[in-house]
Amino acid sequence: MQGQEAAADHTAVRVALWRALHVQADPPPHVIDDEIGLRLTAPDEDWRGRPDMDVEATRRTRASIVARARFVEDLVVDQAARGVGQYVLLGAGLDTFAQRRPEIAATLRVFEVDRPGPQAWKRQRLAELGYGVPEWLRLVPVDFEGDWWGQLVTAGLDPGRPAVVAATGVTMYLTGDAVESMFRLVATLAAGSTLATTFLRPLEDVEPDQRPQLQAAVNGARAAGTPFLSFFTPPQILALARESGFREVRHVTAEELGERYFADRTDGLRPSRGEELLVATT
Repeated sequence: MQGQEAAADHTAVRVALWRALHVQADPPPHVIDDEIGLRLTAPDEDWRGRPDMDVEATRRTRASIVARARFVEDLVVDQAARGVGQYVLLGAGLDTFAQRRPEIAATLRVFEVDRPGPQAWKRQRLAELGYGVPEWLRLVPVDFEGDWWGQLVTAGLDPGRPAVVAATGVTMYLTGDAVESMFRLVATLAAGSTLATTFLRPLEDVEPDQRPQLQAAVNGARAAGTPFLSFFTPPQILALARESGFREVRHVTAEELGERYFADRTDGLRPSRGEELLVATT
């Protein structure tokens, strides 16, 4: 399968660098403070000179990236306080929740699910930086075209207990059938479980000033051999979640994220509606 070699996924690297760029280039208060991803990737010193790190051109995309990360993190913290003890990250990439928030993560069983090559690379980098992989953190290498759910259960996920499942930056790489399959599997988890997933809106459904940025992302993904396969309007993703068996579904808009995390900013930084969130509960 393509991409099994031990190397970081280029998309995961870009997201990690955008999160660091938010800390370094945007004035405080920061929506999320994450430079651990930058340490993991260890890019060249001139990484901020990359075309995809242009501070002005990527403002709204960068805001969307940090907003989705903060939203999911707040959800996990809230659910942990309610007694939910399992957290699953599908397509975990270079997520650093376990390293940044060990006081919360250590009270959970955390499952990072990803392709074998990128995950082996991350495991090595965590060891090199001194973080390691504690007992409560399970790195689950899977083939997303195979029985990844069975592998997750084998790794210790208990479907009979509530869990939070996060899939950020994942659905666009899956076919519609694969997204539906993922939804149906997660919907079988115990009552009180929550799925938080992002989805890409179609190009014509995005703010006009953001369409060139989304089109560039589409072109870049195709050129890298990882094309975007699925786009959803909010009514489409809500309908799919309902049909998949979730009890309650909610669309979290860019405007809501803006009000929640950016309201007091004076620099005009706001997320784009190109990628928004669905929250579904069992």
